[in-house]
Amino acid sequence: MRRFDQINVIPFIDIMLVLLAIVLTTATFIAQGQIKISLPEAQSAAPANGEPAIVITLNAAGDVFVDDQVTTLDALNAKPDTLKKDQAIVFRVDKKTAFGQFVAVIDALKSRGLDHLTIRTTSASDATPPA
Repeated sequence: MRRFDQINVIPFIDIMLVLLAIVLTTATFIAQGQIKISLPEAQSAAPANGEPAIVITLNAAGDVFVDDQVTTLDALNAKPDTLKKDQAIVFRVDKKTAFGQFVAVIDALKSRGLDHLTIRTTSASDATPPA
């Protein structure tokens, strides 16, 4: 019987490369806050619970973004038909956004029975002073 003096590591490297490829393709690399907005402060702000949600962003210029993709109010009116009634929706609204734009987006979602709406704010302790 022949004695083994070395361990063949090539199969181990192959397995590690496959695992690395799986991790890199399934990992989410979503950077929070890619759209620059200034969130309003709230005394009762609570941390997010971490469940997956659709993020709708309204910036100060009145642009509407759905999951960081620019859209229009008309396209947003058509989109809720494809969403489940219990889909969580998180709003990120710049504090300088016109209230009418915010109400129009809320109305488009509520008219289709989407009631799981959350408004993202910052707490007074998290707020940074303006530069």
